[in-house]
Amino acid sequence: MRIEELRTKEVINTNTCRKLGYVGDLEFDICSGKICALIVYREGKCCGLLGRDAEFRIPLCDIVQIGHDILLVRIKEEDCIKKCKPSFFSWLNQS
Repeated sequence: MRIEELRTKEVINTNTCRKLGYVGDLEFDICSGKICALIVYREGKCCGLLGRDAEFRIPLCDIVQIGHDILLVRIKEEDCIKKCKPSFFSWLNQS
Protein backbone atom coordinates (compact mmCIF):
# COMPACT_ATOMS: atom_id res chain seq x y z
CA MET A 1 0.00 0.00 0.00
CA ARG A 2 1.24 3.48 -0.84
CA ILE A 3 1.02 6.63 1.26
CA GLU A 4 -1.28 8.21 -1.34
CA GLU A 5 -3.76 5.38 -0.81
CA LEU A 6 -3.71 5.91 2.98
CA ARG A 7 -4.48 9.62 2.56
CA THR A 8 -7.81 8.86 0.87
CA LYS A 9 -9.05 6.61 3.69
CA GLU A 10 -11.34 7.99 6.36
CA VAL A 11 -10.12 7.13 9.89
CA ILE A 12 -12.84 6.01 12.32
CA ASN A 13 -12.44 5.23 16.01
CA THR A 14 -14.30 2.00 16.83
CA ASN A 15 -14.53 2.92 20.53
CA THR A 16 -16.60 6.04 19.88
CA CYS A 17 -17.78 5.37 16.29
CA ARG A 18 -16.52 8.85 15.50
CA LYS A 19 -14.78 10.09 12.36
CA LEU A 20 -11.31 11.35 13.26
CA GLY A 21 -10.26 12.65 9.86
CA TYR A 22 -7.85 11.49 7.17
CA VAL A 23 -4.24 10.30 7.37
CA GLY A 24 -2.04 13.32 6.83
CA ASP A 25 1.41 12.06 7.68
CA LEU A 26 3.43 9.08 8.91
CA GLU A 27 5.95 8.87 11.74
CA PHE A 28 9.06 6.78 11.07
CA ASP A 29 11.72 5.26 13.29
CA ILE A 30 14.96 6.64 11.86
CA CYS A 31 17.10 3.68 12.92
CA SER A 32 14.91 0.87 11.59
CA GLY A 33 13.06 2.75 8.84
CA LYS A 34 9.75 1.31 10.03
CA ILE A 35 6.51 3.23 10.39
CA CYS A 36 5.71 3.94 14.06
CA ALA A 37 2.44 5.84 13.86
CA LEU A 38 -0.13 7.52 11.65
CA ILE A 39 -0.75 11.23 12.05
CA VAL A 40 -4.40 12.12 11.51
CA TYR A 41 -5.25 15.78 11.20
CA ARG A 42 -8.51 16.89 12.77
CA GLU A 43 -10.94 18.93 10.76
CA GLY A 44 -9.63 22.47 10.58
CA LYS A 45 -11.36 25.70 11.35
CA CYS A 46 -13.30 27.24 8.47
CA CYS A 47 -12.73 24.29 6.09
CA GLY A 48 -9.03 24.13 6.97
CA LEU A 49 -8.26 27.63 5.71
CA LEU A 50 -7.39 28.98 9.15
CA GLY A 51 -5.29 26.04 10.28
CA ARG A 52 -6.14 23.18 12.61
CA ASP A 53 -6.29 22.95 16.36
CA ALA A 54 -5.22 19.35 16.96
CA GLU A 55 -4.01 16.09 15.48
CA PHE A 56 -4.07 12.45 16.49
CA ARG A 57 -0.93 10.29 16.74
CA ILE A 58 -2.13 6.71 16.27
CA PRO A 59 0.39 3.89 16.87
CA LEU A 60 0.26 1.06 14.32
CA CYS A 61 -0.71 -1.44 17.01
CA ASP A 62 -4.04 0.43 17.43
CA ILE A 63 -5.13 -0.13 13.82
CA VAL A 64 -7.95 -2.66 13.78
CA GLN A 65 -8.61 -3.01 10.06
CA ILE A 66 -7.79 -1.31 6.78
CA GLY A 67 -10.66 -1.42 4.32
CA HIS A 68 -11.20 -0.18 0.79
CA ASP A 69 -12.20 3.34 1.84
CA ILE A 70 -11.93 3.43 5.66
CA LEU A 71 -9.33 2.72 8.30
CA LEU A 72 -10.63 1.46 11.66
CA VAL A 73 -8.67 2.23 14.82
CA ARG A 74 -9.28 1.55 18.51
CA ILE A 75 -7.87 4.40 20.61
CA LYS A 76 -8.57 6.52 23.66
CA GLU A 77 -8.80 9.88 21.93
CA GLU A 78 -7.61 11.87 24.94
CA ASP A 79 -4.37 9.81 25.00
CA CYS A 80 -3.60 10.24 21.29
CA ILE A 81 -4.56 13.88 20.71
CA LYS A 82 -1.89 16.53 20.37
CA LYS A 83 -2.71 20.24 20.32
CA CYS A 84 -1.20 22.17 17.43
CA LYS A 85 0.58 25.45 17.74
CA PRO A 86 -1.56 28.48 16.92
CA SER A 87 -1.49 29.44 13.27
CA PHE A 88 -0.82 32.86 11.81
CA PHE A 89 -4.56 33.46 11.57
CA SER A 90 -5.38 32.37 15.15
CA TRP A 91 -5.93 36.01 16.17
CA LEU A 92 -9.08 36.00 13.99
CA ASN A 93 -10.78 33.45 16.26
CA GLN A 94 -10.06 35.29 19.51
CA SER A 95 -12.90 37.25 21.02
